[in-house]
Amino acid sequence: MDKLHYAAPARGLDLMPCLYQGSTCPLTWPFDSARVMYASGVRAGLIRRSMVAGGAFERAVDTLERMTLGPWARSV
Repeated sequence: MDKLHYAAPARGLDLMPCLYQGSTCPLTWPFDSARVMYASGVRAGLIRRSMVAGGAFERAVDTLERMTLGPWARSV
């Protein structure tokens, strides 16, 4: 397995058995891709590096994930 899989904490749907044979459940992909795009923007210098802004972004994505997936949303 790749390094990213070991570094990421196992949460909610990541442990849920699903038909996809990958490392995560497809329902979480939109939220994971939003996090990856934000991190890529910060690394590229398009988004200012800030712990406050990063925390606000993570809370917003987490809220959207919980509203969308309900009881199947991941939690740490």
